[in-house]
Amino acid sequence: VGAAPEVGAAQETGVAEAAGSAGEADLSYHGSAVMAGGRVDVRLTPRNHGPADVADSTVRLRWSAPLAAGEQRLAAGCARTGRQEVVCRTGPLVADGVGEQIVMRVWLPGRPAEVTMAVDTVWGGGAVDRNRSNDRQTVLVLDTGDAYFF
Repeated sequence: VGAAPEVGAAQETGVAEAAGSAGEADLSYHGSAVMAGGRVDVRLTPRNHGPADVADSTVRLRWSAPLAAGEQRLAAGCARTGRQEVVCRTGPLVADGVGEQIVMRVWLPGRPAEVTMAVDTVWGGGAVDRNRSNDRQTVLVLDTGDAYFF
């Protein structure tokens, strides 16, 4: 078994390639959120409408209520960055392609009846996105157990 490349080296390479290409990419996110008893299940799929490939990007999810203290069930490549916020790597996104689905489960204290969840791009891999309207969305999620799509 060969040695795995260092994470920092791979990230620097992806950033340099994306920044060096200075391409244009149009990122968007579609998915669903279901809340039941203070538990929120999120499924999110990134898409790159092109025209350039993106080596990697970062999507942020923010809730109107704080996340419960302690561990959340986050996807690989995701990290909690604040009381109400999680960021996730999308991985590479080819032009006119769909990325890997990001799945997570978070808990909110006090079982709120509703919460808003905002989704937006934090970093687009160095690519220019002239259409930011489709990578910024807000969805109202009610504590009904129903899926709310965005």
